[in-house]
Amino acid sequence: MEKLKMHTPDLAEENYQKLAALFPDAVTETIDEDGNVVRAIDKDTLMQEINAKVVDGSQERYQFTWPNKKKSIVLANEPITKTLRLEREKSVGRDGKSGGVDSENIYIEGNNLEALKILRETYLGKVKMIYIDPPYNTGNDFIYPDNFSVSMEEYTTGSGQVDDEGNRMVQNMESNGRFHTDWLNMMYPRLKIAKDLLIDDGVIFISIDENEINTLKNICDEIFGRWNFVAELIWSAGRKNDSKYISISHEYILCYFKNAQYVSDHQIVWREKKQGLDAIYSTYESLRKKHGSDVAAIEKGLKDWYKSLPDGHPAKDHAHYNRVDENGIFFADNISWPGGGGPKYEVFHPVTGKPVKVPSRGWITNENTMKTWIAEGRVYFGKDENTVPTLKSYLKDREYSVPYSVFYKDGRAASKRLTTLMGNKVFENPKDEEIIKRIIEFSGTSENDIIVDFFSGSGTTAHALFLAEIEKTMHRKFILVQIPEIIDPQKASSGKARKVAQNAVALLDSVHANHNIFEIGRERIRRAGMKIKEETGADIDYGFRCFRVDSSNMKDVYYKPSDIKQAELDLFTDNIKEDRTPEDLLIQVMLDLGVLLSSKVEEEEIAGKKVFSVADGYLMACFAKDVTEDVVTAIAKKQPFYAVFRDISMADDSIAANFEQIFATFSPQTVRKVL
Repeated sequence: MEKLKMHTPDLAEENYQKLAALFPDAVTETIDEDGNVVRAIDKDTLMQEINAKVVDGSQERYQFTWPNKKKSIVLANEPITKTLRLEREKSVGRDGKSGGVDSENIYIEGNNLEALKILRETYLGKVKMIYIDPPYNTGNDFIYPDNFSVSMEEYTTGSGQVDDEGNRMVQNMESNGRFHTDWLNMMYPRLKIAKDLLIDDGVIFISIDENEINTLKNICDEIFGRWNFVAELIWSAGRKNDSKYISISHEYILCYFKNAQYVSDHQIVWREKKQGLDAIYSTYESLRKKHGSDVAAIEKGLKDWYKSLPDGHPAKDHAHYNRVDENGIFFADNISWPGGGGPKYEVFHPVTGKPVKVPSRGWITNENTMKTWIAEGRVYFGKDENTVPTLKSYLKDREYSVPYSVFYKDGRAASKRLTTLMGNKVFENPKDEEIIKRIIEFSGTSENDIIVDFFSGSGTTAHALFLAEIEKTMHRKFILVQIPEIIDPQKASSGKARKVAQNAVALLDSVHANHNIFEIGRERIRRAGMKIKEETGADIDYGFRCFRVDSSNMKDVYYKPSDIKQAELDLFTDNIKEDRTPEDLLIQVMLDLGVLLSSKVEEEEIAGKKVFSVADGYLMACFAKDVTEDVVTAIAKKQPFYAVFRDISMADDSIAANFEQIFATFSPQTVRKVL
């Protein structure tokens, strides 16, 4: 049986091995700063191999860099020994009830860089869409200086914005001299890993404001490739009058494909349903009930309604759809040939019987098709032959369009809805779930797609997916990550922020939860799911499995063999930490073997031992001690793809000796692993 490695991959090592395999003559050795001989890649030889000009030393070239950039690249590739542990009591079942673990959605508590590294191998090339709303680097929000150790005194007396290894969240003030550098060093490794998660036609959306839009665009161009840039969406969120010069009332959403060429080759297009159509159809039906077949009265009522709408109302964008006939609402569209040169022939007015005016560019279609259109009532004639007819373009046939790069949505509305949902204002500046819902829908997400948000904040992306699913159930799933950022009213930056923090603390106390942003998000997702379920009764997954980033399940052993006394050998027969459960081990095994965390997990008892069955028997695992031959045989007969046991599982040496033979007899194709 093969030993599981139980840590994330060392990508630097993997990349070295790939280069060595492709270009063995580029492999060399050099001396490091400590005087040790280490392996290396000869840059000059490598560049010659790929037939490119060698760029070295002070030679001028285009580049985007900043202090510690190389370290941030290394950080993205460095392996970690962390794992995820299921928090059953914090989980919510697909029916919305607390404590259930049957949901396929995932909500992770912890440092998002660590979480991404843990997820990378399992979810490599499996994520359809990523949406993130990272810190905007305004000088008031926090960034994450990774691997920044602090003393125990600082840990216990500081701000509390620290994980269990001393990595701190700090307020990134522009006066610190590393304003952009610290933010870039935080973002770069996270985006680099994020790219690895995306499928070929996957896409990432990143919200940002004017403070870092340019630097974010630069690092995204480098990580994703300039050729994969899709658009810079501009969200106009409403006027602000607190500026001395210009009211900045918009934000940006950068959009990049994983592989734009793949998207093009497979003729993938994005379309979204026009906003405000429900309001238009509702108004039209009301007017029909009021006026019956009086088309003129219906049209006047519809035009008056459009005029009454406030600026920014989505229906107002479609005010040109203001004509009505027995088939519905239409727009009087151009009927002439685009660019000119169309056919010219006589078309007769249905009332006067005289030829109508022919457009100077000719008709848009041939004479036979025109006759068919007229017979079907699709041509709209003026009061007499002196007016060029138009083509009826019905709203019901034009409900979808290419998404616009500029859109308006009042930024205050989302905050009001969240305040109503939570019973008080507990979160400042939440993202708008309706905007993210639009993005989920128009970006081509489909059946069983995975959507990731690793700066999840108040959990808006989860709420948005619930809304998208009730309209079109596609069994899409989310993975959200949020660090447990402490909520401390005493450290609020203003009186307003202090009040919001106090409200949040009161809410969390009422549900017996810790005072941090992760718990606010958890409660928001739970409440959003229950509200939608009560209002719609839709059969969707309203829950999430809750996980926490934690240290490895495996003991750390630093002793040399010569340092271990014979009496101590028994201490090392079991390499699992004493506080870890069989469920903890199963989660780490699933991650190591690339089995999705959303997979169905079932438990059964075989010969008195607990056995896990994952994904309908794809993986079977038993971590009990004193496993008998009956247990091994029963598992082998089920013919799983993977079978996993603990190193010390077997009841005696004879069972261990017969293990391979049992599987060779009943399931030779099963991959056997041990912890």
